[in-house]
Parts: sequence; structure tokens; C-alpha cells
Amino acid sequence: MQFEPIIGLEVHCQLATRSKLFCSCATTFGVAANHQVCPVCLGMPGTLPVINTLAVDYAVRLALAVGAKLNTRSIFSRKQYFYPDLPKGYQITQYDQPYCEGGEITVDQNTRVRLTRIHLEEDAGKNLHGSDASYCDYNRAGMPLVEIVSQPEITSAVAAADYLRSLRSLVRHLGISDGNLEEGSFRCDANVSLRLKGTTKLGTRCEIKNLNSFRNVERAINYEIQRQGDILEQGGQIVQHTLLFDADSGRTAPMRAKEESHDYRYMPDPDLPPLCLSADRIEKISKELPELPQAMAARFIETYSIPDSSATLLTSDRDLAAYFESVNSMVDGKVAAKIVANWVIGEFLPVATELKWDLTKPNIDAAHLAGLLKLLGDDVISSKIAKTVFEEMLKNGESAKDIVDRLGLTQVTDQSSITALIDQVIDANPEQLRQFLSGKEKIFGFFVGQVMKLSHGKMNPALVNSILTEKLAQRRE
Repeated sequence: MQFEPIIGLEVHCQLATRSKLFCSCATTFGVAANHQVCPVCLGMPGTLPVINTLAVDYAVRLALAVGAKLNTRSIFSRKQYFYPDLPKGYQITQYDQPYCEGGEITVDQNTRVRLTRIHLEEDAGKNLHGSDASYCDYNRAGMPLVEIVSQPEITSAVAAADYLRSLRSLVRHLGISDGNLEEGSFRCDANVSLRLKGTTKLGTRCEIKNLNSFRNVERAINYEIQRQGDILEQGGQIVQHTLLFDADSGRTAPMRAKEESHDYRYMPDPDLPPLCLSADRIEKISKELPELPQAMAARFIETYSIPDSSATLLTSDRDLAAYFESVNSMVDGKVAAKIVANWVIGEFLPVATELKWDLTKPNIDAAHLAGLLKLLGDDVISSKIAKTVFEEMLKNGESAKDIVDRLGLTQVTDQSSITALIDQVIDANPEQLRQFLSGKEKIFGFFVGQVMKLSHGKMNPALVNSILTEKLAQRRE
């Protein structure tokens, strides 16, 4: 393919305030249609918007975290367009004077994506389509958003999804948004264009609206790259459109011709004064910034000596990182931090994700998992039995010690018992013994497996390996 993709992303992130951006209506998700509305967010004549102070503080927190330039004076504008879900006939947003510009999102040690701007705006409502009619739910109208606009410099669908994951992790660490894709509080518009390789002039872009999963972001962008590439390869021209992505078919389809800024007839909102940020306010918010994901990952690598990939995954969620550190502090050095990380990532996290646990109060708390790992570190149970105990903990919430005592799962460390069982296994498998003695060293694993199978995983693996090595050496003599 002689063309290369250029992708820019516009992310709409709902701020985690209790009330909307310009009125006191609640922001609770899942409430019955049109039960969180008032004259202000419905755009009734004579009403006046009042800015949500906490939403502004959250927006400033994000700007500081990405290293953006904060404008101490910014303007709210009216973006004029008519859709049924926009009750006022315009959206209050920021246009030519946003509250911040620039900044960057760190994706990994080698990748950073520059930002054009971040601005505050209110959300629109939602159209609901039934079998015989369509309805408008205005609960979402007026929800507080920040729109984060990247530079058009992402070059693949995978890189776009990685950027979104990093951005979502950041807003969650900052505590300014829950980043919930399923509930629409973190969604993305992707601008995709193709240009000739080796050139700098951008091609005609198409915008894919309201992508709300990382997988669909990749699928939609990949399809659009292929669609545009086929047109250009055949000598055609790309028509600028706003597109929707159909997750079932995996295809994009035109929704409307893409508007330009002049189509929206922006004008300063006469009901809202300029947003002015004092130096004291900015400094106060700056001092309250939490540890950011990249800094936390670097600390995990240095402090706990865990692999980069483990540190990145553990710090992708602030609550998950806190859970790991709690477990690690409670094991009292009985097992290495690397083992704790492996258990949190490999055993705890898949279950917590599948069952949608609240990581601040999961069904298996840090103390219970630490108790299990301490038994493992003290050689009371083997790794295999530890996984059995973990499954039991999922069922009834018992402590690991209670489960081990109830089921009699304590690891056998008596050397005479282990020796007797090893002799039994060797005598019962003369053909495998002959193969081992003839030089097939891999047969050693077979004997270990048989011993562990017959003991139901209760034999101490280290002792099994040591005694078995000695016994097989004696057979060679």
C-alpha cells in the first residue's frame, strides 16, 4: 500500500462530579429517562447557567498532569446546531479560547502523543429508538465533559487503542472520571485520513463517531484505513464524512457530511462570564496531584523488582495498584513481590474483571490473598494446592488457613513418606526408568508428575525433586 494512515483522536471524558456542568441536576447513571432534568439543562427561556466549580478544578488537574499550557482566561461559546437531543439548540463549549492548550500523553517509555487542546463542554442528551417511535432522554444533557484533542500523529489502530488506554488510566488515577466505556463516560471520535508515504500533506479525513470500546476503536480504524485505501488505489477521491461504526458488521457508514467550524456559527455565550483561573488556585490543585501512572510504574519496577509489563498492568488502575501494595505489605516477606504480582495479575485480576468487582472492596480482600501467599511461602501448601484454595476462597470467602485445615491440604514435608512414594512410582514405571537411565533426562518430569498426582499435589515439590534426583542417581550405580 503506497499510503500511510494518520489518525487524530477526540476523546469525550465525563467528569466525576455529582452535578451537571451548569446546573444542580444529579449525574447518576441509569436513572429513568428525563428524571434528572431542570429548566436550565432543558434550555427553558429565562434560565441562566452557573459553572460547576469542581468540574473546573478537575479540568485543571488534567491539564497539569499532561503538562499543558493553562490559559488563565478562557471563553465559553455556543456551538449552534439542531438535533432532537440538544434541547437548547446549541451546546455550551469552548472554541477559540479554551482553558488549556498543548500537553502530551505518555503511552510508554518510547511513545508520547502530543495534544492540541483540552476544553470544557456540556454533553448532549440521547435519542432512543423504539420499534414504532423515537424518544429523547435529556438526563445526559448538561453532563460535564472535557474534550481531549490529540495531534494527528497516530499511525495505526493499535497505537490509537494504546493511547486511549493510557489516557483512561490517567483520568482514573487523577480521580476526575470513572472512565467507564460501557456507560459512555469515556468515548472517542476518530479522525482517519491517508496520505502518500514520504509526504507531509494530510489527506481528506473522515470522522468515526462515538466509539466506546478499545476493540471497536481498532476495528473501526482498521476498516476505515482499508476502505479509504481501496478508493485511493483505484484513483478515486475521499469524501469528507462523519461516519458511524456498526460493530456487528465491522463496517463504517456515512451519517452526514462533515461540518466545518463555520457551520456551527460559534459565538461567545452571553450568559457566562470568562473563566478566570488564579495562580493560587492552580498552585493549590498542582500540590494535590496524585502519583501518575508512569511514575508509579517506574517506582514499582525499582522498589519491587518486577518486570516492566507487570508494573505497567498493575499501575493501569489506581485501585489495582493499591491492592497489590496492600497484599505485598501483608505477606511479611514470606514470598517475593514478583510472586505477589503474578498472583494479583494471573489469578485475582481475571476473576475481578469477569465478576466486575469493586477493587476498593473486592470479594477477596488483600488480607485474605496475603494469608494464602504466606502459607505458600512457609511451604504449608504447594503452588498447585494454593490455586485450589484460591478457588475455594471464591466460593465462600473463607480464609486460606481455614480452608487448608478444613480440607486437610497441608503440604507433606515428611521425607520418609515422600521417599516411599517415590520408590513406588519408580518401581511402577520400569520402561520410563530405562529411558531415563539411557539418557532421556526429560523423563525426570514424568516421575515428578506421577508423585504429585498420587499425592494430590500435597508433597513438597522441592523435597520431591531433591529425593527423586538422589534415588535416580542410585539406580545408575
